[in-house]
Amino acid sequence: MLILSVLNKAYAEEDGLLDLFMQSLKQGKDTQRLIRHVLLVAMDRPAFLRCRSLGGVRCYRLPAAAAKNTTDDVSSEQLYMSDGFIRMMWRRIRLLRDVLKHGYSFVFTDLDVIWLKNPFPSLNRTREEDLLISSDRFNGQPADYLGNELNTGFFFVASSNRTVALFDEWHGARSQSAGMKEQDVLNQMKRRGSFGRLGVRARVLDTARFSGFCQDSRDARQVTTVHANCCRTMRAKVADLKAVLHAAGRLNRTTELRWPAHSKCSKSWRRQT
Repeated sequence: MLILSVLNKAYAEEDGLLDLFMQSLKQGKDTQRLIRHVLLVAMDRPAFLRCRSLGGVRCYRLPAAAAKNTTDDVSSEQLYMSDGFIRMMWRRIRLLRDVLKHGYSFVFTDLDVIWLKNPFPSLNRTREEDLLISSDRFNGQPADYLGNELNTGFFFVASSNRTVALFDEWHGARSQSAGMKEQDVLNQMKRRGSFGRLGVRARVLDTARFSGFCQDSRDARQVTTVHANCCRTMRAKVADLKAVLHAAGRLNRTTELRWPAHSKCSKSWRRQT
């Protein structure tokens, strides 16, 4: 079992997304034992050093040769859909492709996804499935990967010739996809028939269990993970995820739980003057 995430200096700042992610693993239901399976991949030296300072979690520094382009510095916060954000997302896909090529299946999670419960029982993967992937807004049909917009912030992928071919094609599409983030390219590929052509068997994860700010789960007791999607800035993500973690801590003390409003994320889309 391998759980992968990627971080840069901005993600690794104290009291930021890295700390929230680790806090959720330490206090979630049946999640603490998963920490030994987590591999955090640092894109820069400050992120690597901060990761190493945590203790109890494996850290890997992405080789400088993989990011030697001087225009490719993504250590600072990269606002959603900025050029730096898009570069960081594509670098991540290259890394994950290489992991698949080495024969490793894994769960990938963004650091702005907090784990309230062990998600593996809810994944409920069959041996025939290659890709289990989250969605911003779930239409109720897990087999309908065409009708659901896929979100690459949380997914399980099994290593196989099919998935390696998918990630090869996905990363290769970067050169023809200027200004597009990797998630949009994957959704474009599925609509153009790449999944069917490559034989990739995909299932979309229900937001009732794999929730997010775009579409809250109506039953908090079912939720395993919460993704701070539909949010523009890191500061807003941290504030609203903290509120979710605080609320989740009351689950065992109340029969009803309402998620707090994601007010900071809602405001993050307003233009700054």
